Amino acid sequence: MPGKHTTLRSMHDLGLAAWFGGSLMGAVGVNSAAADVDDPRRRLPTASTGWARWTPVNAAAIGAHLVGAAGELAVESPRVAFQKGVGTMSTVKTGLTVAALAVTGYSRMLGRRLENSGEVPAEGTTEPHQQTPDQVASAQRQLKALQWAIPVLTGALVVITAYAGEQQKPGQVFRGMLNRGRGMAGRAVPMAALAGTARRFRQR
Repeated sequence: MPGKHTTLRSMHDLGLAAWFGGSLMGAVGVNSAAADVDDPRRRLPTASTGWARWTPVNAAAIGAHLVGAAGELAVESPRVAFQKGVGTMSTVKTGLTVAALAVTGYSRMLGRRLENSGEVPAEGTTEPHQQTPDQVASAQRQLKALQWAIPVLTGALVVITAYAGEQQKPGQVFRGMLNRGRGMAGRAVPMAALAGTARRFRQR
């Protein structure tokens, strides 16, 4: 189990790191650099080429992260059930992941719209030109906000992952399970089972 857990955690962390880093680099680097192209008609195609090459890598990173996250949730299910605060953390993390996936998917859809628009005039990847067609300009304006939403959401996932790591410290596990046990004592939860699970995680 320790080796399997290390593999899952590595998939989780490396996938999330690529997701966060790629989205931030894209917003700061690819999208901004395209505005420096001299020909206004080549700005969108230049940025689109960069994003098209990154998309398969990003998809693989997201997939690895999701597999790692699901595997870790299964491995840590006793803590989710018996350690106070872990269930709430897992719920928040799941919500952030769903939001990040939705924004990433919608952003890619908008990106494909720009990619298929051809050589239309543009001030930059997310800044329309006065001659930019309305449909393309609308996609650019939406991407202007969404390009920052992805690193914000994935960055929040990095933070909550760090918090989850703190919850795995033996002292935090023991106190969390003890507090959960006290709260559930009135519902006839077997205290021996709680104690046994706590001892298991303290010995990790």
